[in-house]
Amino acid sequence: MPQTDARSTIALINCLLCFVRRVLQHFSRNRGLLLAGGVGYNILLSIIPLFAVLAVTLSHVVSEERLLEVIALQARLLTPGRSELLMESLRSLLAQRQMIGWVGFGVMLFFSSLAFRMLDDAFAIIFHRHRRSRSRRFWVAVLLPYLYVAALGVALFGLTGLVALFNAMDRLDLSLLGVHLPLSAAAVFGLWASSFLGVAVLCASVYKILPVVPIHTGRALVGGLVAAALSELIRLALVWWFAKVSMVNLVYGSLGTVVILLLYLEAAAAILLLGAQVIAELERSAEAGLHWHQDPDSDAEPKLSSDCTPALFSRDASD
Repeated sequence: MPQTDARSTIALINCLLCFVRRVLQHFSRNRGLLLAGGVGYNILLSIIPLFAVLAVTLSHVVSEERLLEVIALQARLLTPGRSELLMESLRSLLAQRQMIGWVGFGVMLFFSSLAFRMLDDAFAIIFHRHRRSRSRRFWVAVLLPYLYVAALGVALFGLTGLVALFNAMDRLDLSLLGVHLPLSAAAVFGLWASSFLGVAVLCASVYKILPVVPIHTGRALVGGLVAAALSELIRLALVWWFAKVSMVNLVYGSLGTVVILLLYLEAAAAILLLGAQVIAELERSAEAGLHWHQDPDSDAEPKLSSDCTPALFSRDASD
């Protein structure tokens, strides 16, 4: 019946609005924006040491020029048109690698893990209300940031191979039905898609591993894809804003690149933490045996038939 469908649609919209309000309220109580600022600042501190550690380590198996080419690609994604400042700092650091020594390498490795440590602390705050929360073993808490650094090294190594492949494709032509088509566009899209999927997998792993409560794998994967997509949209919006509207260069001068990078990292961290808050609320409802839209702390939630409840968000979802 059309009238029944309209009522179900209205009920679904009411449930979505209540859930969004609940997420935003708890995100505000957890000081989500303050946590995002801390995470973004620590990522800014970690980014140069992280790239340096990965470049020094992987340069034993891959040419340094190829590595710098891949890192420059990632830097351009972070700060389009302003990546030279990051690359100059990295090149200067790599040129003096003999002066760094093992102690300096250990210091850089420590600073490269700061972002993951701060993110781990932020997730502990967001998920602190769960009944299934558990303390992480000390050695796991200590080694986890370095495992993420190692995982990023493996990802960078794989991306280096893809860059070499796409560069080879760029010099070839595809013959399709007698028409010669250059593969440069496919190579550019392939590099962008590889970076996007890498960010999505990284976010999904963060949602799955960092919380101190068991997280449904499907929610972590969906959250990772949404976080990567929103981060890309925020990046494009900031690129347009700073290129067309903002007076950041006039106000900050040579510090404009750092300001732009910090704002982007804080926005990306806010998206990542907001996604974690959504997952936290879904898990709390599942723990209480309720549907995704029902708040365990309140009995005044709108009713919604089980037919309108997505399976991924249902109270029976489990690994």
